[in-house]
Amino acid sequence: MASGFRVTDATLDVLEVLLHGGRDLYGLKIAKAAGRPTGSVFPILTKLEGCGWVVSEWETGDPAARGPRRRFYELSPDGLVQARQLLTERRGTAARSRHRLGPAPRPGWEGSR
Repeated sequence: MASGFRVTDATLDVLEVLLHGGRDLYGLKIAKAAGRPTGSVFPILTKLEGCGWVVSEWETGDPAARGPRRRFYELSPDGLVQARQLLTERRGTAARSRHRLGPAPRPGWEGSR
């Protein structure tokens, strides 16, 4: 499978979190769940978004109530398929998440929060 980018262990960790991490995944939450520094996670998210595997949107609401706005990330429909394939190829089916954050993953992109 041609991914169009270099797939590192950190990329696989980020994909696992996106695939199995539940809802409302923002950069710092993804980095913590993946056990990776934000300095490597944010470029991976940018790369995944650039190739269409990930979509993101800014948090809505009053940022003063909680702090700076967060950018939420999730797999696109194509990214969902590609991430599953890539993780199966690279880590096998038993790789099901070490990075579990919340409820079972959504079956696909739902377009809004």
